[in-house]
Amino acid sequence: MSGGLPVAGVAAVRGAAVRDLRADRGAVVALVLVSGLASAAGLLGPWLLGGIIDTIQAGSGPGSGGVVGVVDRLALGVVLCTVAQVVLRWWALKIGYRFGERTAARVRERFLTRALALPPRAADQLPLGDLIARGSTDASLVAAVLRSAVPEVLVAVVHAVLLIVAVLVLDPLLGLCGLGCLLGVGAAVRWYLRRARPAYLAVADSGAELAEVITSTARGARTVDLLGLRHRRTQVTEAALAQARSARLGALWLRTVLFPWADVSLVVPVAGVLLAGGALYSGGVVSLGAVVTATVYLRQLSGPLDTLMLWIEQLQGAGASYARVEGLAALPGEEPPAPPREPEGGDRIQVANAHYSYTGRRDVLRGIDLVVRPGERLAVVGTSGAGKTTLARLLAGLDRPHTGSVTIGGTVVADLPPERLREHVVLITQDYHVFHDTVRDNLRLARPEATDEELRAALEAVGATWPAGLPYGLDTELGRDLHLDAAGAQHLSLARVVLADPHTVILDEATAQLDPRTARRTERSLAAVLRGRTVIAIAHRLQTAHDADRIAVMEAGRLVELGTHDELVSAGGVYGKLWRTWQSASPDGL
Repeated sequence: MSGGLPVAGVAAVRGAAVRDLRADRGAVVALVLVSGLASAAGLLGPWLLGGIIDTIQAGSGPGSGGVVGVVDRLALGVVLCTVAQVVLRWWALKIGYRFGERTAARVRERFLTRALALPPRAADQLPLGDLIARGSTDASLVAAVLRSAVPEVLVAVVHAVLLIVAVLVLDPLLGLCGLGCLLGVGAAVRWYLRRARPAYLAVADSGAELAEVITSTARGARTVDLLGLRHRRTQVTEAALAQARSARLGALWLRTVLFPWADVSLVVPVAGVLLAGGALYSGGVVSLGAVVTATVYLRQLSGPLDTLMLWIEQLQGAGASYARVEGLAALPGEEPPAPPREPEGGDRIQVANAHYSYTGRRDVLRGIDLVVRPGERLAVVGTSGAGKTTLARLLAGLDRPHTGSVTIGGTVVADLPPERLREHVVLITQDYHVFHDTVRDNLRLARPEATDEELRAALEAVGATWPAGLPYGLDTELGRDLHLDAAGAQHLSLARVVLADPHTVILDEATAQLDPRTARRTERSLAAVLRGRTVIAIAHRLQTAHDADRIAVMEAGRLVELGTHDELVSAGGVYGKLWRTWQSASPDGL
C-alpha cells in the first residue's frame, strides 16, 4: 500500500505495459521496422568511410587516377545514407509519438474508468490527496514518458543493437574488445536499477502525502481558524515538505552517481578499440579501414546509449507512477448487480432490520425499521452523529446494509442500475459538483435527452435568476466564462433533480450553503417542484421537521421515535426536548 492506496507490483506493471503495446501492435511493429531501416542506413555511412580509407591506402602511388572516382562515389553514398537515416529517424519518431499519445489516452481513460467504478463507500474512504496525485501528477508523468520516451528509447535500442552486431561482424576481435569495455556501463545501470524503484516510489508517496495534507488543510481552513489549529497544521505541512524534500534528494543522489559513472564508461570503448586496433593493425591482423569503421561505430554507439541513460531516470520515475496508476485496479470494484427488475410494489420504501458499519467493527446504524409511504414528507432529525446521513445513503442506494434490507416496491435499492435508480430516488446533499463544461452539459447529466426548453424550465423551477445573464446562454462554459458562487452551484444541483424527475427525493441540508434569504426562496421554489413526490429531509433545523407529515428521530444509530410533530411533542421524549430547546433558542420562537 502507498498513501493508503495500493501500488501495483513489477509483474502487474509489466503486464499492463504489454497489454498497452499489444493494443497498438501495428504502430509498434512499424516503429521497430522503420527504426531498423534508419539504423541500417546509419551503419552504411561508417562502412563506406572505411572503404574510402582502404581505397585511398591501396590506390596511393603511381596509376591511382581511378581512385578519385571510387572515393567520390563512396562519399556520395555516405551523404545519401546520412540523408536516409535522418528521414527514417524522423518518420520513426513520428510513428512513436502518435503511438505514445494514443497509449497515454488509454492509460488516463483506464484510470478514470476504475475510479468511477469504485463503490461509493470505497470512494468516500479514499485519501483524496493521493487519488488526485495519481490522476494528475502520476498520470501526466506516464503520459509524457509514453509520448517521448517510448519512441526515442525504441529507436535507440534498435540502433544500439545493430551497431553492436555491426562491430562484431566487421571484426570479432575489435567487437569483443569494445563490448568488454562497455561492462562499466552495465555495472552502473545495474547499481542504479537496484535502488531506483524504492527511491522513486518514496518520491511519489511523499508527494501524495504532501498533496493530502494541503488538500485537507484547505478544505478544513474554517475549522482550523475556529479551533486555533494554524500552528499545528503548519507543523504537519512542514513535516510533509521535509519528507518530500528528503525523498527527492535521495533520488537525486542516485542520478549524481549514475551519470558521471556512465559518461566515463562510454568513452572507454572508443579508447579501448583505438589502442587494441592500433596494435592489431601494426601486427597486420586488421586493416586501417576496419579500425576506423569500428571506432566510428563505437563512437556512434555513445549516441543511443546516451539517450538510454538520459531516459533511464525518467523511466524509473514513470515506472513508479505507472505502478501507482495501475494500483487502483487492486481496489475492490462494485459488486455485480443482480439482474435489474422494476419495483413491483409501487413506490413504497421499506427499511427492515438494517444494520450498517463503515469499518466492519462498529455499527453506526442498528436495527432500523422504517416504512416511507408514497407521497409523504418525512423528516429525519437527531443530534450530530446520530446516523441521519448514513440512513440517507442507504435509502438512496449508495450503500447497502450488511444486515437487513432497504427496498423500493420490494426491489433492493442498491441493486438498481444507476440510470434506473435516478428515476426512483435521488439524494441531494450540501456538497455540490460543478464540472468545467457548458451549463447544458452540466444539467444533462441528469437527463441526457432533455431539450433546452426543459433545461431552462428546471433552472427557473428552483428559483435561479443567474441564467438570464449568461454570456453565451446554455453554451456558457462554467469555470471559464462564468464562475458560479455557492448559491448558483446549488441551483444547478437542484435543477438536475427536477430533470431526473424521481418519485422520491432525499434532502440532506440541500440549501445549507445558501444565505438565509436565498435559501428560503430556493426552498419555496423547490417545494412547488416536490409537490406530489415522496420527500425525505435530513433536518438540522427543526422548522423543517415541524412542516413534515411525520418525523423519524435518530439517536446513537437507532430509530427511537416516529410520529407527527404534535404527537412527538406531546410524548415529551427525545424530539420534545429537542423542540423545546430549539424553540427557546430561536429569536422568533419557531
